[in-house]
Amino acid sequence: MTLEQQIEGLLFYKATPMKFSQLKKIFTVSDEEVSTAIQVLKERLNGGAVQLSMTETEVQLVTAPELDELIEGVRKDELKRDIGKAGAETLAIVLYKGPISRVEIDRIRGVNSAFILRNLMIRGLVERGTEGKSHTFSLTPTLLAHLGVTHKTELSNYATVLDQLEKFEQEQAETENA
Repeated sequence: MTLEQQIEGLLFYKATPMKFSQLKKIFTVSDEEVSTAIQVLKERLNGGAVQLSMTETEVQLVTAPELDELIEGVRKDELKRDIGKAGAETLAIVLYKGPISRVEIDRIRGVNSAFILRNLMIRGLVERGTEGKSHTFSLTPTLLAHLGVTHKTELSNYATVLDQLEKFEQEQAETENA
């Protein structure tokens, strides 16, 4: 698989901007190789539904501007619906374990949570911050107010749920290491 295909796959998986320096490090290639691969990818995607958005230091996959109206309509429709089981599951993980990275959420849930997290952020239930070099997700004051508490430790059965999540994570780690 070519470097530009690998970069495209990684950008799709990450669903967030990535620094050129990160790509260089991940693929152990030169600045010139990353720049060339990005340019080839940009040209290939040009005119399609998914395109590359670039700044001086970062690159990200985005939808074409021509799709703005369609996507806005779908977004509004999503906000009218219930968050569903996956949303509730992800929200519970962020409530009890946050701030937490998407990678950790994905590991606990066993599936990619990017779409669900985006949906929860749009609704103002979780927010993305930065802790060290990675993005983390945490609850918002709006969510706490909606739940009628001022701090997450006031959630019912907080200690019990947190304990169960930690046991689950330990079991997962043991399974992965076996």
